[in-house]
Amino acid sequence: MNRILIIDDDEELCELVSEYLTVEGFEVEVVNDGESGLEKALREEQDLVILDVMLPKKNGFDVLRELRQTSKIPVLMLTARGEDTERIVGLEIGADDYLPKPFNPRELVARLRAILRRSETTDDSKQIEDDKLQVDDVEVKISARSATKNGEDLGLTSVEFELLAMLLKNAGTVVKKEDLSEQVLERRLSPYDRSLDMHVSNLRKKLDAHGSEERIKTVRSAGYIYTV
Repeated sequence: MNRILIIDDDEELCELVSEYLTVEGFEVEVVNDGESGLEKALREEQDLVILDVMLPKKNGFDVLRELRQTSKIPVLMLTARGEDTERIVGLEIGADDYLPKPFNPRELVARLRAILRRSETTDDSKQIEDDKLQVDDVEVKISARSATKNGEDLGLTSVEFELLAMLLKNAGTVVKKEDLSEQVLERRLSPYDRSLDMHVSNLRKKLDAHGSEERIKTVRSAGYIYTV
């Protein structure tokens, strides 16, 4: 049973979402302010955090910034409908996905399960040759969920890890944005969804301290290519 932490000050919404998620097989805990939510999330007793932007004591962006300093726990941010800035900032800071309010509970469950599938690790300690991907100084080990550059951990979120793995598997060839969205985010690419672009941007910054596009290039109207 996956454990979900909801950090939101809307008690009525939390109650409704908790009931729905419990029926869907999740174990749910609710915190109604940012400070207590951050403290709880840092313990990593849960498998995923649902985080609202507008919170008392500490807003959702500050919670996520502090959480990402030490934790890779998956985070789904709840944003106001139509507030593109909130979504972009959340993804830049390190959110795995976002969902605008009000939302369909079935879509919430679909997003949660997609994120959890991406973040699952395997207990199989056997390493096979296909498990390792390497291009120049960047190495990815699929089963260990590790990504390093010159031997140093890149600190990738689950989405960034999956993006890098797919780009490395196809290094030297263009990967369509539609394919990346369907295989990594597990949803069809929509015209106004900037989340894929933001995740790629964050990945570039981690691969190169200056945010250079030398490793991952954008091919206009097509997709992305990891250069070799």
